[in-house]
Amino acid sequence: MDIGSISMIVVLGMIVLLAIGMPLGFASAVLALLVLVLKFEPTILTAPWTIGDGMLTGNPGTGALYLLTQKIFDLMTEYVLISVPLFIFMAALLERSGIAKEMYNALDFWLARVRGGVAIVTSLMAVIMAAMSGIIGGEVVLLGLIALPQMLRLGYNQNLAIGTICASGSLGTMIPPSIVLIIYGLITETSIKALFTGAFVPGFMLASMIIIYILIRVNLDHSQAPLPEDPPDGGISEVGISAAPKLVFSALWTAFTVMLLTLLVGWILTVSIPTLGEMVAGRPKTVIFGFIITGLMFLMSRSGKGQAFLAFLSVLGAGFAALLLARVLFFTIFGQNILEEGEDPIVMGMPHHIPYIAGAVAIGLALAFGLFGARRTAIGWEHGKGLVPPITVIGVVLGSIYGGITGITEAAGMGAFAVLVIALLRGEASVGLLWDAMMRTLKSTGTIIWVTIGAAALAGAYTLAGGPNYIANLIVGSEMPTMLVLLTMMLILLFMGAFMDWVGIVLLIIPVFLPIVKRLPIEEIGLIGTLDPKHVSVWFGVLFCMNMQVSFLSPPFGPAAFYLKSVAPPHITLVDIFKGFLPFIGVQLLALSVLLIWPSIVTLLL
Repeated sequence: MDIGSISMIVVLGMIVLLAIGMPLGFASAVLALLVLVLKFEPTILTAPWTIGDGMLTGNPGTGALYLLTQKIFDLMTEYVLISVPLFIFMAALLERSGIAKEMYNALDFWLARVRGGVAIVTSLMAVIMAAMSGIIGGEVVLLGLIALPQMLRLGYNQNLAIGTICASGSLGTMIPPSIVLIIYGLITETSIKALFTGAFVPGFMLASMIIIYILIRVNLDHSQAPLPEDPPDGGISEVGISAAPKLVFSALWTAFTVMLLTLLVGWILTVSIPTLGEMVAGRPKTVIFGFIITGLMFLMSRSGKGQAFLAFLSVLGAGFAALLLARVLFFTIFGQNILEEGEDPIVMGMPHHIPYIAGAVAIGLALAFGLFGARRTAIGWEHGKGLVPPITVIGVVLGSIYGGITGITEAAGMGAFAVLVIALLRGEASVGLLWDAMMRTLKSTGTIIWVTIGAAALAGAYTLAGGPNYIANLIVGSEMPTMLVLLTMMLILLFMGAFMDWVGIVLLIIPVFLPIVKRLPIEEIGLIGTLDPKHVSVWFGVLFCMNMQVSFLSPPFGPAAFYLKSVAPPHITLVDIFKGFLPFIGVQLLALSVLLIWPSIVTLLL
């Protein structure tokens, strides 16, 4: 049978099997077997008594069936795949311990006087949780248990509360260490570390868009998020506002503003201003980052609570630098940073790093106890210490990856161990906690693995039948403009995301779409900036993940709605939930459009 007819049968068969309630993994496996039969031995259906004489059954252990089983075996034995249950286990521990609750209380204290503060706290908490584990369902459930009652009690608009929780809770798709990115990297043989790096800016861009939308909405209509009558002060009024931090951060911000203006003048006039222009020309990212950070610090230093928070961050930074200093001293004393020929230097672990790290410790302590003062620093620490465990876990996971210490799998194991140690130190670890976390890990991993096996079988069978080449020739031969091809792909992914799980989509659709994208003229991808050909797979992976963000909210089967419904009050129906996050789908589509229009945003940190 020709591949065009087989393609139609696969599409119709998938719709029918899913409609009658067959799990995606089994539906995919059935269709994989059907594709092999139709392509290589259709006589099994038309003349079953001839079994044993065809291409599939004539020589067991060879041919298409052998290649397919080998593909599935290779996928299931990928070392990186072990990171999936480890991240799920970490998320399960976080959900059942009190770490998330304390983090929420700490964030709530700092943003209590901001209109819409609880909604912003919910979004920030979702970002931190996404950076810890990359799991989506647990985030929505946890935010529904902690944040939803709080927002409803304070009189927040119900739709705003629902949309904030579901949209923010699905950020685990985009923000590293995302399991979606891990599976995409495995299937497409793309560097997972590069995918994580590429997803940083778009992920935080989406989170920022959600927060900006919340701020605009609540400030245009104050009834959406009333201010609390008596927000906690926490002793901030006793220490007041110091003038010294304002002067220091104002000077720093002014310095970076001058450097940024110098950079802009050099770009516009294509000239270099002597000395200063030469100094900043090669460091545009550093200048822009410094301008943003010092600007935020200056704004925070203008209030008593902001100064206390900066004091807390100073202590936290000094503590982190002290750990790095202890590490590099250990390496130096025992000779572990003496490099053999051809070895790469240890990131922040060489002897010449000691003065810089020691200087960072000194600066942090000087800011905390000199500039801000011991009393203000103590208040900041008291109300900010709930953020220390989550930041520690993020540092362990992402720091070990980007510091070149471990790979993805080892980082996942270290993160899970770190959460377990924190739970032990807090006195929350128990046999019941571990058992519940392991059972949830087993169920979630089992679901992902079975869908992976089934979808990999179907994708492999369709590839052997020549499906990807058929689709690629069909699309490329249609002579559609490049951006129209990409828009068509996005619409297909959005449609499928409304009905299928992301695991099935990444295994079934991406092996077909990615080769087509690689064949498109690179100069026609996007409208702003240019994309390096070697980064096409990374860009399309991040674009796919952004698309899957929308699928988690898309009616009628958006999983985020069902996760929230499982913990929402009885008066909140599924219809209410879907209505609540419709505006947030618009925000996600805007972020998706930015990635299509400006693809090089993905490569800013690569």
